[in-house]
Amino acid sequence: MSAIAKSDAPSAAPGTDFIRQIVVGNLKSGKHRSVCTRFPPEPNGYLHIGHAKSICLNFGIAREFGGVCHLRFDDTNPVKEDVEYVESIQEDVRWLGFDWADKMFYASDYFDRLHAFAVELIEKGKAYVCHLTPEETRAYRGTLTEPGKNSPYRDRSVEENLRLFEQMRRGELDEGACVLRAKIDMASPNINMRDPAVYRIKKAQHHRTGDKWCIYPMYDFAHGLSDAIEGITHSICTLEFEDHRPLYDWFLDQLNVPCHPQQIEFARLNLTYTVLSKRKLLQLVRDGLVDGWDDPRMPTIAGYRRRGYTPESIRTFCDRIGVAKANSTVDVAMLEHSIREDLNKRAPRKMAVLKPLRLVIDNYPDGKVEELDAVNNPEDPAHGTRQVPFSKVLYIEQDDFRETPPPKYFRLSPGKEVRLRYAYFVTCRSVVKDPHTGDVTEVHCTYDPATRGGDAPDGRKVKSTLHWVSAQHAADAEVRLYDRLFGVEFPEREESFFTALNPNSLEVLQGCKLEPSLATAQPGDRFQFERQGYFCVDTKLSQPGAPVFNRIVGLKDTWARIEKRG
Repeated sequence: MSAIAKSDAPSAAPGTDFIRQIVVGNLKSGKHRSVCTRFPPEPNGYLHIGHAKSICLNFGIAREFGGVCHLRFDDTNPVKEDVEYVESIQEDVRWLGFDWADKMFYASDYFDRLHAFAVELIEKGKAYVCHLTPEETRAYRGTLTEPGKNSPYRDRSVEENLRLFEQMRRGELDEGACVLRAKIDMASPNINMRDPAVYRIKKAQHHRTGDKWCIYPMYDFAHGLSDAIEGITHSICTLEFEDHRPLYDWFLDQLNVPCHPQQIEFARLNLTYTVLSKRKLLQLVRDGLVDGWDDPRMPTIAGYRRRGYTPESIRTFCDRIGVAKANSTVDVAMLEHSIREDLNKRAPRKMAVLKPLRLVIDNYPDGKVEELDAVNNPEDPAHGTRQVPFSKVLYIEQDDFRETPPPKYFRLSPGKEVRLRYAYFVTCRSVVKDPHTGDVTEVHCTYDPATRGGDAPDGRKVKSTLHWVSAQHAADAEVRLYDRLFGVEFPEREESFFTALNPNSLEVLQGCKLEPSLATAQPGDRFQFERQGYFCVDTKLSQPGAPVFNRIVGLKDTWARIEKRG
């Protein structure tokens, strides 16, 4: 059964990037009859937006060429792995719109075969047990400009190496006492080829194999051999593995494997204002600087999902940035544009007042309530209209009123007339202030009944339209204004990435006033709050009848304006 996308996600046409051109060439030449790719995450953390690019590439190529894509967990380090990560990875891949069918595997499925491959290397005189300490190993390894030195244990006999490796397997040797190393070339200009470790002792419980093993294969050894066992045709990985390719090929050339996959490297995704190091993201979680891996500020797929991003927007983003051979950095504004573009077409419009200020219409009849027609989505007339209640007392945004307006301030101020969205023209007549602070607590206006839902009959114009909510009918809610987690463009260039954290990445607003229909919004529902941005009901904090709203993204890229002003 083919691993295919669940929906018709946008994707490059076959042959339009260098990886797809390789695949096309391989099929035309007869090198391969079909295509088999894989997405091979290590279950030691949650997936981030960089993994989304790899997921879309591997599953996308399999779909486009009628092949299959495996989901394989490279679970070779039990100390850092967890079932939580395994489950989250499966959820993320499915949420993005892809399915591996019955092609889910683990490197741990092959531990017996990988052990046999290690024995085969020893028997061929291509591997040895080395008792150098980690410090000694580094000293013997050499540098980028100086060759390494052979380990004093390098010339042990095959028989002795087999005996010692068996002792390692039985748990008779202490953790860290020795490792099994490949015998390649300590003078190689590629440091990865200087007798790399193949197996190490780790007396730790594995999430799948329990206590069966106390030795575990190194990633470079297990990865390529797992590809070969599964019949992978194109092993697509990021550019940092380019220097590992000779080692990938060396293991496959030395051993009796069913096939020899082709490793192809592409540039990993780098984003401005973003850290994509799994180690650093884990540090943020462990230090309590974020609300877990799915914090809406995190660049994890789970974080984007909770914040309100759609899988379609992320797939579109991955398609737009394309596949390149050279590393570069993508402006995070491109990702934010993708979600704006997607939600602009589909998100229903609502009115929400986040920092409320009471507005009283003095000449509006007491007790009267009108139901006014409001457009659900101007981008799609099929969404129709809804009715919103209008009454004498409303809420507007605090920022939409100034007692002493600055130049070119067109919103409400004493004597100024504005339009209330879908309703009437109103003119400010007076204000009520807090006697202690002097802050304006209430604005009093009059309205023109002849302007309901349209322009004034006499042709007069206003320069501003304000959103509002009826005080009598408003739903109270918590709204969380999320912003970029890091406040500098390249946080990983800072001496400490902690110093690059944006102190204003989250603002929690209580007592926001929303259209009454929003009181029953369900977790995951997305809306455009008019003039505010796009918002989603939080899937973690919301309670029945008490939704918490996350800001997904603003209506415009405010950061661009901030940088220009700076």
